[in-house]
Amino acid sequence: MEYVTLNNGIKMPKLGYGVYQTPPEDTQRCVLDAIDVGYRSIDTAQAYGNEEGVGAAIAESGLPREEFFLTTKVWITNAGYEKAKASIEASMEKLRTDYLDLLLIHQPFGDYYGTYRAMEEFYKAGKLRAIGVSNFGPDRYLDIQHFSEVKPAVNQIETHVFQQQKLAREYLKKYNCQIESWGPFAEGRKDMFINPVLTEIGKKYGKTAAQTALRFLMQSDVVIIPKSIHKERMQQNFDLFDFTLTADDMAAIEALDGGESLFFSHYDPKTVEWFMSIL
Repeated sequence: MEYVTLNNGIKMPKLGYGVYQTPPEDTQRCVLDAIDVGYRSIDTAQAYGNEEGVGAAIAESGLPREEFFLTTKVWITNAGYEKAKASIEASMEKLRTDYLDLLLIHQPFGDYYGTYRAMEEFYKAGKLRAIGVSNFGPDRYLDIQHFSEVKPAVNQIETHVFQQQKLAREYLKKYNCQIESWGPFAEGRKDMFINPVLTEIGKKYGKTAAQTALRFLMQSDVVIIPKSIHKERMQQNFDLFDFTLTADDMAAIEALDGGESLFFSHYDPKTVEWFMSIL
């Protein structure tokens, strides 16, 4: 496994396993399969509704808790100091742990400043090894970075070959915040799995377009958490450490960047209205 070192000295695996949209009834099995493959970093969230399955799988694995890097996220309905504190305790109970390796604010809406103050308290108490944000564009990231006492260690944002987040990465690097990708496969949009550039480059190494896309992100110093409910795909997504893309390969893939979201923009008023409707 390869690691990045966060701004507080904590080491985080470059490759993890995500459980977004994994049905709660399948989560324990899927995470156990992922652990068997070799994953030790597991990413979940309050909004996914499957924290219990993750916690059950880690307990059933029989491996020491310290072997895992466990991430969850505070949802916007739990935003604010008091609600966030209660939700963090609830998440740790569901995950059967007395500490989290990384806790993120899931969305840049609601009283996320109150949420972050609660997270800082848990961090100082030793219950969180690192804290950060998710879906924070450069403007909101810079805002919370400037005014927070414990600087965000990670920003998890949509990042894939078609949206490489070049502007965001510029500022995250400047302030020593690690970028982490959600949606590293772009959920298959723009025919990513048969993209001719990725396919041709992959052929040189005996790899798929998907593996090539993941390797590109890793070599770009992006932490990735690909998701699959199929063990054979989990294995394929894990087999990224036996090849290295050349500078020409990297340049060809960099040229695929469209610089725009393939899902939704947090700056779009309709998107913001949708998030507000949840509240």
